[in-house]
Amino acid sequence: MDNPERARILQHMEHRSDILIVGGGLNGPALALALAQTGHSVTVIDALAEKVRKNAAFDGRAYALALASQRLLDAVGVWKRVEEHAQPMLEIKVTDGHAGAGPSPFFMHFDHAEIEEGPMGYMVEDRHLRRAFLEAMADETGITEISGKTVVSQGISAFGTTLALDDGSTLTGGLLVGCDGRRSGTAERAGIRRTGWDYGQTALVCAIEHELPHHGIAHQFFMPPGPLAILPLTSNRSSIVWSERTETAKQINALPEADYLQVLRPRFGDFLGDIRLQGDRFTYPLNLTIANSFIADRLALVGDAAHGMHPIAGQGLNAGLRDVGALAEVLTLAGRRGEDIGSSLVLERYQKWRRFDTASLAMATDVFNRLFSNDNPLLRMSRDIGMGIVGSLPGLRRGFVREAAGLTGDLPKLLQGRPI
Repeated sequence: MDNPERARILQHMEHRSDILIVGGGLNGPALALALAQTGHSVTVIDALAEKVRKNAAFDGRAYALALASQRLLDAVGVWKRVEEHAQPMLEIKVTDGHAGAGPSPFFMHFDHAEIEEGPMGYMVEDRHLRRAFLEAMADETGITEISGKTVVSQGISAFGTTLALDDGSTLTGGLLVGCDGRRSGTAERAGIRRTGWDYGQTALVCAIEHELPHHGIAHQFFMPPGPLAILPLTSNRSSIVWSERTETAKQINALPEADYLQVLRPRFGDFLGDIRLQGDRFTYPLNLTIANSFIADRLALVGDAAHGMHPIAGQGLNAGLRDVGALAEVLTLAGRRGEDIGSSLVLERYQKWRRFDTASLAMATDVFNRLFSNDNPLLRMSRDIGMGIVGSLPGLRRGFVREAAGLTGDLPKLLQGRPI
């Protein structure tokens, strides 16, 4: 048989794994590693070619990883690959005010010294995380990666789930997991509807170089159009996530670099000296979207496929990694008991663990954004007094620090730094 004919036949053969994961961004690979390391065979499918994902250039995107999330990355063998690129977050300062007018005298200041575990979290650039996940998956024999292929259909039976790809190949498994973002095709094909709304805001994202050191301090400055987050990266650099009304953001992003900086400077202030852009700048619309169910027949949703929220608290990836830890633990323990990991009984445990927590977090970020993204004098007075009270009470401050570090609630074992 000639090689082209052999390749054609192999392409149309079925490939079987315990678990099929659609989406190779961050949550998908994290889940694949956690599951493979507990004995499951996993296939990860991503529409982007691996070369594109692995060789992404610096574009300013970065993530605030809570301490609990860092523990999960360490547990699955990824942290050692990004540690040298991680910037510890030692303090968080939260202020309220107007662009160019300076912050309100009332503020909140959280210091990692108020907890015993270490830094509240770390800032890590997107490019380093993605490359580290790809390298870790390549070293794991229980993981099969399929890149540059798109899922065109999915189906279920009493004993498994089936995916058809755009190259004509078929994949089968005991469980399908959607890690494919807010517009999850996996959820849509399963008939899972979503609840949510648009904020009328757009985030402008970029990275800057600044003259003075940031000392590992993250800043959140609330202004009437939306918040500005200044998040420390390694060296004298910071990641900017800056929310504006959608039409205003569109106009700002279209400006030449010098004019863009002129708009940013009065909002940013001069506490870090002179600033200049580094890398690309881009935008993304802000909305709230929650899947009406995190599970269906032989299917589970993780990360943004299950819940997308406002970035006001930087909890998007952290919430997704909690999903990863919870689902990996539920499936692994069920497998050890000899249960069918794709059964509704098993998947309900995952949904019960994660749905209320993520819905509560999404609502909290929604309320927080609405409370601060306005210029109502009475609300301004109330929130400034509230920040002053929180900032003056050590017990409340410590609670906020532990929340920011991801150390509260019913934590999966991987986020506690413990093996499943």
